[in-house]
Parts: sequence; structure tokens; C-alpha cells
Amino acid sequence: MHIVVCIKQVPDSSQIRVHPVTNTIMRQGVPAIINPYDLLALEEALRLKDCIAGTTVTVLTMGPPQAEDALRKALSFGADHAILVTDRAFAGADTLATSYAIAAAIRQIEKKEPVDLVFAGKQTIDGDTAQVGPGVAKRLNLNLLTYVSKIASLDLDKREIIIHRRAEGGVQVIQTQIPCLITMLEGSNEMRFASMDNMFRAARHPLQIWNKDAAGIEDPAKIGLKGSPTVVSKVFAPHAKTIKAEQIDVERKTSKEIATAMLSKLFREHPKLHAEIAKLAG
Repeated sequence: MHIVVCIKQVPDSSQIRVHPVTNTIMRQGVPAIINPYDLLALEEALRLKDCIAGTTVTVLTMGPPQAEDALRKALSFGADHAILVTDRAFAGADTLATSYAIAAAIRQIEKKEPVDLVFAGKQTIDGDTAQVGPGVAKRLNLNLLTYVSKIASLDLDKREIIIHRRAEGGVQVIQTQIPCLITMLEGSNEMRFASMDNMFRAARHPLQIWNKDAAGIEDPAKIGLKGSPTVVSKVFAPHAKTIKAEQIDVERKTSKEIATAMLSKLFREHPKLHAEIAKLAG
């Protein structure tokens, strides 16, 4: 079995600041990490590798040359191969252009060895759009399984997979055919520690570096800024609230009295609210 795991090197969001004058993200001095959700996808792929003999895990990322660090980190956890898709032509790519480039790279991988499963995190912490995984699945015509919390079973002979997918109000149990693309949910697993042997192997492992031609990009107009219709009009930090929480004394009061007091206070502070509710009800 061959598994491809899509990862992304992102700035550590806990240390990102917004410039007070230009309202742009200040990335200087911010450390880069592997997107945490992608680590969940990698761990799930490695667990399948542990259980199914002959499984190969290939890690794929698109980014600048320094994204090599993220790939070597993934190799240290136990991945077998790593591919960096990097080219100045990819600069400024939004989710549409990124999914196009990643899908093209996976097609190139498939020319050497068929891909059975594609894993990705549910989203990235720098964009939070959750669009790249589904976009890649659509372009490759793969069955899409999002927000997966557990892989219940995988039958290679029948080419079937059963997963648990978290949904509103419960858990969906879904069975489908492979190949498919899976996006993993938080809490689904915990990333293992890198072994010393894998750390040494990762340090000397020859990475595959692909430019746009090696990645199989057929239409340059669909990558980078040219292929990115998304426009970011403004970036800003949320303002701290100045209104303090108000404490209501509930001692020796029934729940009905508490609710009545709170509603009375709400209607006093918002005189038009009662009329608006009555209008909606009528």
C-alpha cells in the first residue's frame, strides 16, 4: 500500500503579531512548524504502516526551500520518502492554486507507484479555510472523507475502508472504496516521538525537489498569483473588549426568577429588542 501525506510548514500562530500601523502579519522572528493538524494525518498514516506490511509513506509539501525542514522532521517520525514542490512561480498561491499544484504533484507520484490513500489535516492554522484537502480530492476524483476521528477498518483485498466521522449530534460510520482522501480531526491520535535511527536517516535522506515542470504543472496560469482569485482586503487584530462582566446575585432565587431578572435587564438595555422579537414571532 502507498500512502501520500500532504503537510504544510506554517508560522507558529501563537507567536504571530499584527503590525499596528500597516495591519499586516509580522512574520519576522516567528518560528516555522509543521501544521499541527497535518501531524495527526502523518501519525495515522504511520499507524497503518505499522499494521500493514509493505506500506510506504510519502510526505509531500509545497513551499519555499526552507520547508525542507518540515519534510526532514516528517522523515524522522518514520515517513519513507519526502517531496518538496518549490518554485517562485508558486508564490502567492491561494487554496485554489495550491490544490491545483498538489494534485498535479500527486499525479506525478502515481506515475511511479499507485497511491491508495491521501492524508491531510482538516485545515491549516495560518489560513483555517479547510479547502485544500477537498480541492485536491475533487481534482483527483477521489472519494473524500473529512473530519475523520478514527479508521475502523481497512480491507485491501476488497479495497474498502470504514471510518468514523464526527458530525453534529454524533458520529457517522462511513464505508467507501479506496483510493480516497482523508482529513484527520484533532484528538484522533497523538504524534509519536522520533527514534534516534530515524533522526539520523532523516538528516542524510536525499529529498526530491520538484519545480513546476517536475511537478507536472500543465497550465502555469493556474498557479501562484495568476491562479489565485482570492483577495485579502484587510488583516487586523481583534480589539480587546472594554465591557466588564456583570455579576448577578442569584442567592435564594429560583431559576424562573433569575431568568425573569436577566430578560428584564436585557430589554431595558435594548429597547428595540422586544419589538423585533414580536415582529419575528408574528
